[in-house]
Formats: sequence, structure tokens, C-alpha cells
Amino acid sequence: MWHDRITSDAAILGGKPIIKGSRISVEVILEELASGATPGELAKDFIVDEADIYAALEFAAQALRADALYPAAS
Repeated sequence: MWHDRITSDAAILGGKPIIKGSRISVEVILEELASGATPGELAKDFIVDEADIYAALEFAAQALRADALYPAAS
């Protein structure tokens, strides 16, 4: 569950959601995954658990689920 691994603190990265105990934001995790990195590579590169990477994905999915999304106008 992402609640155990993702946090937000106004004093760290302006309050962006981060992996607990780090300065690695969910945003950076998503960007790296979109660029082709694997969860295992990110865990090794950022020195976090692979479960932290999956928690970031779960957090992002839940955040998007709460938003109303509208198709872009052509």
C-alpha cells in the first residue's frame, strides 16, 4: 500500500509526493519509467526498494482516479 512508502512534506521539494526517507519524487519515478527504465533499475539507481517504485505508481494511479479528465480539443 502506497501510504506506507509515499509521503509529502512542505519542507521537502515544495511538498511534492516523495518516497519516504528520500528526496525522490513520484514525478521523477514516473518520468524515468516513461523513458524506459525498469522498476528494478530505478530501485538500484535511487537506492530504494523496488516496492517503493510500485508504491509511486499506485499513488499516481489513485491521484489520477480522483481527477476529472477531459479529452483535449482538436
